[in-house]
Amino acid sequence: MAELRVPKLNNNDTEYLLVEWLAADGARVAEDDAVALVETSKAAEELTAGASGILRHRLRPGVWCRPDDVIASIGGTVEPSGPEPASPPTAQQSAADDSAPLITAPARALIDELGIDLERIEALGIPVVRRADVERLAATPAGDETSAAEHRLTRVQRAVARSVQLSHRTIPAAYAVVRMDLGPALEYARATTREIRRPVGIAEVFVQAVAGLHERFPLFFATVEEAADGTARVTRALLSEAPNIGVTVDVGEGLYVPVVHDAASRTTKDIATTLMKHRLAATTGEFTESDLSGANFVVTLHTEHGVVLAIPFVFPGTVCALAVTAPRDGTLADIGLAYDHRLINGRDAALFLNALKAAVEGLT
Repeated sequence: MAELRVPKLNNNDTEYLLVEWLAADGARVAEDDAVALVETSKAAEELTAGASGILRHRLRPGVWCRPDDVIASIGGTVEPSGPEPASPPTAQQSAADDSAPLITAPARALIDELGIDLERIEALGIPVVRRADVERLAATPAGDETSAAEHRLTRVQRAVARSVQLSHRTIPAAYAVVRMDLGPALEYARATTREIRRPVGIAEVFVQAVAGLHERFPLFFATVEEAADGTARVTRALLSEAPNIGVTVDVGEGLYVPVVHDAASRTTKDIATTLMKHRLAATTGEFTESDLSGANFVVTLHTEHGVVLAIPFVFPGTVCALAVTAPRDGTLADIGLAYDHRLINGRDAALFLNALKAAVEGLT
Protein backbone atom coordinates (compact mmCIF):
# COMPACT_ATOMS: atom_id res chain seq x y z
CA MET A 1 0.00 0.00 0.00
CA ALA A 2 1.56 3.30 -1.11
CA GLU A 3 1.08 6.55 0.77
CA LEU A 4 0.53 9.96 -0.80
CA ARG A 5 2.49 12.41 1.32
CA VAL A 6 2.56 16.19 1.03
CA PRO A 7 5.90 17.31 -0.41
CA LYS A 8 7.83 20.37 0.72
CA LEU A 9 6.55 22.89 -1.82
CA ASN A 10 8.48 25.98 -0.75
CA ASN A 11 10.64 27.26 2.07
CA ASN A 12 8.23 29.96 3.19
CA ASP A 13 5.27 27.86 4.36
CA THR A 14 4.96 25.32 7.14
CA GLU A 15 1.48 24.22 6.12
CA TYR A 16 -0.70 24.14 3.03
CA LEU A 17 -4.44 24.04 2.37
CA LEU A 18 -5.88 20.91 0.76
CA VAL A 19 -8.28 22.67 -1.63
CA GLU A 20 -9.89 19.78 -3.48
CA TRP A 21 -9.48 16.22 -4.66
CA LEU A 22 -9.06 15.91 -8.42
CA ALA A 23 -9.77 12.17 -8.27
CA ALA A 24 -12.66 10.69 -6.34
CA ASP A 25 -12.27 8.51 -3.28
CA GLY A 26 -12.14 4.91 -4.54
CA ALA A 27 -11.09 5.91 -8.07
CA ARG A 28 -8.40 3.94 -9.89
CA VAL A 29 -5.46 6.23 -10.63
CA ALA A 30 -2.18 5.96 -12.51
CA GLU A 31 1.19 7.01 -11.14
CA ASP A 32 1.31 10.32 -13.03
CA ASP A 33 -2.34 11.32 -12.51
CA ALA A 34 -2.98 14.61 -10.74
CA VAL A 35 -5.14 13.67 -7.76
CA ALA A 36 -5.14 16.63 -5.34
CA LEU A 37 -4.87 20.40 -5.36
CA VAL A 38 -3.15 22.23 -2.51
CA GLU A 39 -2.54 25.94 -2.07
CA THR A 40 0.60 27.54 -0.71
CA SER A 41 1.22 31.22 -0.01
CA LYS A 42 2.51 31.56 -3.57
CA ALA A 43 0.54 29.28 -5.86
CA ALA A 44 -1.76 26.32 -6.24
CA GLU A 45 0.01 23.01 -6.78
CA GLU A 46 -1.30 19.75 -8.18
CA LEU A 47 -0.07 16.59 -6.46
CA THR A 48 0.35 13.43 -8.53
CA ALA A 49 -0.48 9.97 -7.25
CA GLY A 50 3.07 8.61 -7.35
CA ALA A 51 1.71 5.06 -7.63
CA SER A 52 -1.02 3.16 -9.45
CA GLY A 53 -4.05 1.66 -7.76
CA ILE A 54 -7.19 2.59 -5.84
CA LEU A 55 -7.08 6.06 -4.26
CA ARG A 56 -8.38 6.34 -0.71
CA HIS A 57 -8.68 9.84 0.76
CA ARG A 58 -7.35 10.35 4.28
CA LEU A 59 -8.23 14.05 4.55
CA ARG A 60 -11.19 16.09 3.48
CA PRO A 61 -10.81 19.29 1.40
CA GLY A 62 -10.43 22.38 3.55
CA VAL A 63 -7.94 20.79 5.96
CA TRP A 64 -4.51 22.33 6.57
CA CYS A 65 -1.66 19.86 6.13
CA ARG A 66 2.07 19.95 6.69
CA PRO A 67 4.96 18.62 4.59
CA ASP A 68 5.21 14.81 4.86
CA ASP A 69 1.62 14.45 6.11
CA VAL A 70 -0.16 11.41 4.63
CA ILE A 71 -3.28 12.61 2.82
CA ALA A 72 -4.20 9.43 0.92
CA SER A 73 -3.29 5.80 0.37
CA ILE A 74 -3.05 4.05 -2.99
CA GLY A 75 -3.24 0.33 -3.44
CA GLY A 76 -5.92 -2.29 -2.95
CA THR A 77 -9.55 -1.90 -1.97
CA VAL A 78 -9.10 -1.29 1.75
CA GLU A 79 -11.83 0.90 3.15
CA PRO A 80 -10.75 4.45 3.89
CA SER A 81 -10.14 5.39 7.50
CA GLY A 82 -12.35 8.44 7.07
CA PRO A 83 -11.41 12.01 6.18
CA GLU A 84 -10.84 14.67 8.80
CA PRO A 85 -13.44 17.43 8.91
CA ALA A 86 -12.56 20.82 7.50
CA SER A 87 -13.78 22.55 10.66
CA PRO A 88 -15.93 21.65 13.65
CA PRO A 89 -19.56 21.38 12.47
CA THR A 90 -22.16 23.72 13.84
CA ALA A 91 -25.83 22.88 14.44
CA GLN A 92 -26.69 24.52 11.14
CA GLN A 93 -24.10 22.45 9.29
CA SER A 94 -25.31 19.24 10.89
CA ALA A 95 -28.81 19.92 9.66
CA ALA A 96 -27.61 20.71 6.13
CA ASP A 97 -27.77 18.13 3.38
CA ASP A 98 -24.86 16.83 1.34
CA SER A 99 -25.23 19.68 -1.17
CA ALA A 100 -24.03 22.24 1.39
CA PRO A 101 -20.66 23.79 0.53
CA LEU A 102 -17.48 22.76 2.30
CA ILE A 103 -16.25 25.62 4.48
CA THR A 104 -12.56 25.74 5.29
CA ALA A 105 -11.48 26.35 8.86
CA PRO A 106 -10.14 29.89 8.18
CA ALA A 107 -13.39 30.75 6.37
CA ARG A 108 -15.45 29.33 9.24
CA ALA A 109 -13.54 31.45 11.75
CA LEU A 110 -14.21 34.62 9.74
CA ILE A 111 -17.89 33.74 9.26
CA ASP A 112 -18.26 33.36 13.02
CA GLU A 113 -16.32 36.58 13.65
CA LEU A 114 -18.47 38.63 11.26
CA GLY A 115 -21.76 36.87 12.06
CA ILE A 116 -22.55 36.10 8.42
CA ASP A 117 -25.70 34.03 7.81
CA LEU A 118 -24.92 30.62 6.31
CA GLU A 119 -27.68 31.15 3.75
CA ARG A 120 -25.57 33.89 2.21
CA ILE A 121 -22.62 31.51 2.09
CA GLU A 122 -24.66 28.82 0.34
CA ALA A 123 -26.00 31.41 -2.11
CA LEU A 124 -22.47 31.83 -3.49
CA GLY A 125 -22.96 28.51 -5.28
CA ILE A 126 -19.36 27.34 -4.88
CA PRO A 127 -18.41 23.89 -3.53
CA VAL A 128 -15.47 25.02 -1.35
CA VAL A 129 -15.73 28.29 0.57
CA ARG A 130 -12.39 29.84 1.49
CA ARG A 131 -11.56 32.83 3.65
CA ALA A 132 -11.10 35.03 0.56
CA ASP A 133 -14.66 34.19 -0.54
CA VAL A 134 -15.99 35.27 2.85
CA GLU A 135 -14.00 38.52 2.72
CA ARG A 136 -15.51 39.37 -0.66
CA LEU A 137 -18.96 38.46 0.59
CA ALA A 138 -18.56 40.68 3.64
CA ALA A 139 -17.89 43.63 1.32
CA THR A 140 -21.02 42.87 -0.73
CA PRO A 141 -24.47 44.16 0.31
CA ALA A 142 -26.86 41.44 1.46
CA GLY A 143 -28.92 40.12 -1.42
CA ASP A 144 -26.19 40.82 -4.00
CA GLU A 145 -24.25 37.57 -3.64
CA THR A 146 -24.41 36.92 -7.37
CA SER A 147 -22.11 39.82 -8.08
CA ALA A 148 -19.70 38.56 -5.42
CA ALA A 149 -19.57 35.13 -7.07
CA GLU A 150 -19.02 36.68 -10.50
CA HIS A 151 -16.04 38.71 -9.36
CA ARG A 152 -13.90 36.03 -7.79
CA LEU A 153 -10.16 36.52 -7.79
CA THR A 154 -8.10 34.22 -9.94
CA ARG A 155 -6.26 31.38 -8.23
CA VAL A 156 -2.96 33.23 -8.65
CA GLN A 157 -4.36 36.45 -7.20
CA ARG A 158 -5.85 34.58 -4.24
CA ALA A 159 -2.37 33.28 -3.46
CA VAL A 160 -1.01 36.82 -3.66
CA ALA A 161 -3.79 38.04 -1.36
CA ARG A 162 -2.89 35.42 1.25
CA SER A 163 0.76 36.41 1.10
CA VAL A 164 -0.08 40.10 1.49
CA GLN A 165 -2.38 39.43 4.45
CA LEU A 166 0.18 37.19 6.15
CA SER A 167 2.94 39.72 5.57
CA HIS A 168 0.98 42.65 6.98
CA ARG A 169 -0.19 40.58 9.94
CA THR A 170 3.16 39.11 10.96
CA ILE A 171 6.03 41.26 9.64
CA PRO A 172 6.82 44.68 11.17
CA ALA A 173 8.13 46.18 7.95
CA ALA A 174 10.02 49.45 7.50
CA TYR A 175 11.03 51.25 4.33
CA ALA A 176 13.99 53.26 3.03
CA VAL A 177 14.61 54.93 -0.35
CA VAL A 178 17.76 56.01 -2.16
CA ARG A 179 17.82 57.99 -5.40
CA MET A 180 20.06 56.38 -8.00
CA ASP A 181 21.34 57.44 -11.39
CA LEU A 182 20.41 54.56 -13.68
CA GLY A 183 22.18 56.07 -16.68
CA PRO A 184 25.23 53.78 -16.39
CA ALA A 185 22.99 50.75 -15.83
CA LEU A 186 20.88 51.51 -18.91
CA GLU A 187 23.97 51.94 -21.07
CA TYR A 188 25.43 48.73 -19.67
CA ALA A 189 22.16 46.93 -20.46
CA ARG A 190 22.13 48.18 -24.06
CA ALA A 191 25.76 47.23 -24.64
CA THR A 192 25.35 43.80 -23.02
CA THR A 193 22.21 43.08 -25.05
CA ARG A 194 24.21 43.57 -28.24
CA GLU A 195 27.10 41.50 -26.93
CA ILE A 196 25.27 38.42 -25.63
CA ARG A 197 22.26 38.63 -27.95
CA ARG A 198 19.85 38.33 -25.06
CA PRO A 199 17.51 41.10 -23.85
CA VAL A 200 19.09 42.76 -20.82
CA GLY A 201 17.21 45.44 -18.90
CA ILE A 202 16.83 46.96 -15.47
CA ALA A 203 15.59 43.67 -13.97
CA GLU A 204 18.70 41.75 -15.02
CA VAL A 205 20.94 44.57 -13.79
CA PHE A 206 19.39 44.68 -10.32
CA VAL A 207 19.28 40.88 -9.92
CA GLN A 208 23.01 40.75 -10.58
CA ALA A 209 23.81 43.79 -8.42
CA VAL A 210 21.73 42.57 -5.47
CA ALA A 211 23.24 39.09 -5.66
CA GLY A 212 26.70 40.63 -5.53
CA LEU A 213 25.96 41.99 -2.04
CA HIS A 214 25.17 38.61 -0.51
CA GLU A 215 28.54 38.09 1.19
CA ARG A 216 28.64 41.62 2.66
CA PHE A 217 25.01 41.61 3.85
CA PRO A 218 24.09 37.98 4.60
CA LEU A 219 21.20 38.85 6.94
CA PHE A 220 19.35 40.53 4.06
CA PHE A 221 19.17 37.14 2.33
CA ALA A 222 18.13 35.11 5.37
CA THR A 223 15.03 32.96 5.44
CA VAL A 224 12.70 33.46 8.39
CA GLU A 225 10.72 30.81 10.21
CA GLU A 226 8.64 30.55 13.35
CA ALA A 227 9.87 27.92 15.80
CA ALA A 228 8.59 26.56 19.09
CA ASP A 229 10.57 27.42 22.24
CA GLY A 230 8.82 25.69 25.08
CA THR A 231 5.34 27.15 25.21
CA ALA A 232 6.27 30.22 23.14
CA ARG A 233 6.98 30.73 19.44
CA VAL A 234 10.07 32.61 18.39
CA THR A 235 11.23 34.08 15.10
CA ARG A 236 14.60 32.96 13.85
CA ALA A 237 16.62 33.83 10.76
CA LEU A 238 18.54 31.16 8.87
CA LEU A 239 21.43 32.46 6.78
CA SER A 240 21.45 31.28 3.16
CA GLU A 241 24.43 29.83 1.37
CA ALA A 242 23.55 31.56 -1.89
CA PRO A 243 21.36 34.47 -3.04
CA ASN A 244 18.17 33.17 -4.66
CA ILE A 245 16.52 36.24 -6.13
CA GLY A 246 12.78 36.26 -6.76
CA VAL A 247 11.60 38.70 -9.44
CA THR A 248 7.98 39.80 -9.84
CA VAL A 249 6.46 39.02 -13.23
CA ASP A 250 2.98 40.15 -14.25
CA VAL A 251 1.99 39.90 -17.91
CA GLY A 252 -1.73 40.20 -17.28
CA GLU A 253 -2.31 36.59 -16.21
CA GLY A 254 -1.55 37.18 -12.53
CA LEU A 255 1.44 38.06 -10.37
CA TYR A 256 4.19 35.45 -10.15
CA VAL A 257 7.53 35.56 -8.33
CA PRO A 258 9.85 33.11 -10.12
CA VAL A 259 13.36 32.69 -8.78
CA VAL A 260 16.88 33.08 -10.18
CA HIS A 261 18.70 30.51 -8.05
CA ASP A 262 22.29 31.12 -6.90
CA ALA A 263 22.29 34.38 -8.84
CA ALA A 264 25.78 35.40 -7.67
CA SER A 265 27.35 32.54 -9.59
CA ARG A 266 25.51 33.33 -12.84
CA THR A 267 26.64 35.44 -15.75
CA THR A 268 24.52 38.24 -17.11
CA LYS A 269 23.63 35.98 -20.02
CA ASP A 270 22.47 33.23 -17.63
CA ILE A 271 20.29 35.67 -15.70
CA ALA A 272 18.81 37.16 -18.88
CA THR A 273 18.03 33.69 -20.25
CA THR A 274 16.39 32.60 -17.00
CA LEU A 275 14.24 35.73 -16.71
CA MET A 276 13.11 35.42 -20.33
CA LYS A 277 12.09 31.80 -19.65
CA HIS A 278 10.13 32.97 -16.60
CA ARG A 279 8.36 35.71 -18.56
CA LEU A 280 7.26 33.21 -21.19
CA ALA A 281 6.03 30.80 -18.49
CA ALA A 282 4.03 33.62 -16.88
CA THR A 283 1.89 33.96 -20.01
CA THR A 284 0.51 30.45 -19.42
CA GLY A 285 1.21 29.93 -15.73
CA GLU A 286 3.22 26.81 -16.60
CA PHE A 287 5.96 27.12 -14.02
CA THR A 288 7.77 24.19 -12.45
CA GLU A 289 7.80 23.79 -8.69
CA SER A 290 11.45 24.85 -8.49
CA ASP A 291 10.78 27.99 -10.57
CA LEU A 292 8.66 29.44 -7.76
CA SER A 293 10.48 28.05 -4.72
CA GLY A 294 13.43 29.07 -2.59
CA ALA A 295 13.56 32.87 -2.92
CA ASN A 296 15.46 34.57 -0.10
CA PHE A 297 15.35 38.09 -1.56
CA VAL A 298 12.71 39.62 -3.85
CA VAL A 299 13.10 42.31 -6.50
CA THR A 300 9.74 43.89 -7.32
CA LEU A 301 9.46 45.70 -10.64
CA HIS A 302 7.37 48.88 -10.88
CA THR A 303 8.69 50.20 -14.17
CA GLU A 304 5.35 51.22 -15.69
CA HIS A 305 5.29 54.77 -17.04
CA GLY A 306 4.63 57.39 -14.38
CA VAL A 307 5.43 55.29 -11.31
CA VAL A 308 7.96 57.18 -9.18
CA LEU A 309 7.62 55.39 -5.84
CA ALA A 310 6.49 51.92 -4.83
CA ILE A 311 6.38 50.24 -1.41
CA PRO A 312 6.34 46.44 -1.73
CA PHE A 313 5.35 44.05 1.01
CA VAL A 314 7.98 41.73 2.47
CA PHE A 315 7.17 38.24 1.22
CA PRO A 316 6.56 35.81 4.11
CA GLY A 317 9.70 33.86 4.89
CA THR A 318 12.03 36.53 3.50
CA VAL A 319 13.59 39.63 5.03
CA CYS A 320 13.65 42.18 2.20
CA ALA A 321 11.89 43.32 -0.95
CA LEU A 322 13.53 45.84 -3.29
CA ALA A 323 11.24 48.13 -5.30
CA VAL A 324 12.69 49.15 -8.66
CA THR A 325 11.03 52.02 -10.54
CA ALA A 326 11.75 53.47 -13.98
CA PRO A 327 13.97 56.55 -14.29
CA ARG A 328 12.45 60.01 -14.10
CA ASP A 329 14.01 63.44 -14.44
CA GLY A 330 16.37 61.99 -17.02
CA THR A 331 18.03 58.90 -15.56
CA LEU A 332 17.24 59.28 -11.85
CA ALA A 333 15.07 56.72 -10.06
CA ASP A 334 13.97 56.20 -6.46
CA ILE A 335 14.88 52.65 -5.44
CA GLY A 336 13.29 51.50 -2.19
CA LEU A 337 13.87 48.69 0.27
CA ALA A 338 11.13 47.22 2.46
CA TYR A 339 12.68 45.22 5.29
CA ASP A 340 11.73 43.22 8.37
CA HIS A 341 12.51 45.58 11.23
CA ARG A 342 12.90 42.69 13.67
CA LEU A 343 16.13 41.73 11.92
CA ILE A 344 17.34 44.85 10.13
CA ASN A 345 17.66 48.40 11.43
CA GLY A 346 17.46 51.62 9.44
CA ARG A 347 21.22 52.14 9.44
CA ASP A 348 21.79 48.67 7.99
CA ALA A 349 19.17 49.31 5.31
CA ALA A 350 20.86 52.59 4.36
CA LEU A 351 24.25 50.88 4.14
CA PHE A 352 22.79 48.18 1.89
CA LEU A 353 21.05 50.67 -0.40
CA ASN A 354 24.14 52.83 -0.74
CA ALA A 355 26.27 49.77 -1.53
CA LEU A 356 23.69 48.84 -4.17
CA LYS A 357 23.75 52.41 -5.52
CA ALA A 358 27.54 52.24 -5.87
CA ALA A 359 27.32 48.91 -7.71
CA VAL A 360 24.59 50.07 -10.12
CA GLU A 361 26.11 53.50 -10.83
CA GLY A 362 29.56 51.96 -11.22
CA LEU A 363 28.61 49.68 -14.12
CA THR A 364 30.67 50.17 -17.25
